[in-house]
Amino acid sequence: MDHMAAAAAAAEERLVNERLRQKLNEVNIAAQSHLSGVQHHINFTLQQAYFKCAYECFDRRKKYDEISNCVEQCGVPVHNAQNLVENEMAKFQEKLNRSLRVCQDKYESVKLQTNGNNAMKYMESCVDQSVEDSLNMMPHLAGKLKAYLSIQD
Repeated sequence: MDHMAAAAAAAEERLVNERLRQKLNEVNIAAQSHLSGVQHHINFTLQQAYFKCAYECFDRRKKYDEISNCVEQCGVPVHNAQNLVENEMAKFQEKLNRSLRVCQDKYESVKLQTNGNNAMKYMESCVDQSVEDSLNMMPHLAGKLKAYLSIQD
């Protein structure tokens, strides 16, 4: 009987893990959707400005170092925007990871206190709430990035 209970628990845990992957996929899709305008701005508007600026740097009367410094300065807005997005997304990811670790810790506690009864349901509920909170934050994060980068919708 213990073997059957262990097998059932393992099956339930696999199911929860699959649901967790699906939930994290939802977060990824939401991030791509909400941040597509930001990425478009960086990849096209800022990159276009960079190439136009860099083109203007090439003047036969300038020394190589002057040209190199000019081109480097042209790239600053692109690099700053990319760094901003990367930093904000890293913070977002870390916050989600912390939230999921709290769910894991609470799951372990509930499992010990109740001999495993309802622990998986608790874990799933906690993860659902964490993911929902993250999904609700995504529009605010996108808005913050758009405001910083002066992107008009």
